[in-house]
Amino acid sequence: MTQDISELKNIASQVRRDVVRMVHGCQSGHPGGSLGCTDYLVALYFSIMKNDPSFNMDGVGEDLFFLSNGHISPVFYSVLAHAGYFDKSELGTFRKLDSRLQGHPTTHEGLPGIRMASGSLGQGLSVGIGAALSKKLNGDDRLVFTLHGDGELQEGQIWEAAMFAPHNRVDNLIATVDVNGQQIDGPTKVVLSLGDLRAKFEAFGWEVMEMQGNDMALVVEGLQKAIALSGKGKPVMILMQTEMGAGVDFMMGSHKWHGVAPNDAQLQQALDQLQETLGDY
Repeated sequence: MTQDISELKNIASQVRRDVVRMVHGCQSGHPGGSLGCTDYLVALYFSIMKNDPSFNMDGVGEDLFFLSNGHISPVFYSVLAHAGYFDKSELGTFRKLDSRLQGHPTTHEGLPGIRMASGSLGQGLSVGIGAALSKKLNGDDRLVFTLHGDGELQEGQIWEAAMFAPHNRVDNLIATVDVNGQQIDGPTKVVLSLGDLRAKFEAFGWEVMEMQGNDMALVVEGLQKAIALSGKGKPVMILMQTEMGAGVDFMMGSHKWHGVAPNDAQLQQALDQLQETLGDY
């Protein structure tokens, strides 16, 4: 674990390189949201969480993370590999036949670090609540973290879970929404407006805070603040403002790179903007 922001930025640069190379390698996948959430996941696994790369599904005495918006699997796989859960050479198998690195994470592949299958959106908050309640019943004082897309909040199950958590004082849960304003069919405000998310979650009884998601120092600071807010009777919700495609200029600013793979020239253009810091797989 490190609190060194420059070191975290170096890890994030390599992870972003991995993301564009993985999606290019199979000509399939979701680079936009993966790039936007890179800083968050790097901060979580390399600075914030108490986690064990030897991996035990029960996670006793560990902080747990559940990826609900499973389509951003490239960034999740890269972070897990660099954190020591499995060898980074396996990243080259992403979305290929017989790979453990499926397009959406699955548990039956036995890939270390994956605690839930998240192909269908909207389920991660419910799973996170269940894990958090289990920790309370077991006298385990560690935290549960979940990540969600903003478009994912259009799923009804999210709001059932959003009611349940405050009612049951699930205050060892820190949920984060990637508020990039984009989903596969266009801007969220055009597809189905989410309205005032802060007001909605506060009305349900959550402790709500906002965070800039593409500035590593602010991400670490924000997650530390969220931890300080936990344990006080309310679940914590972080509304994290990000830019889809962050780190690659031509992928930023629209929904067009939500689920599109770069061609050879675009890959090179992206890699030219991302420093190789830890060695490519």
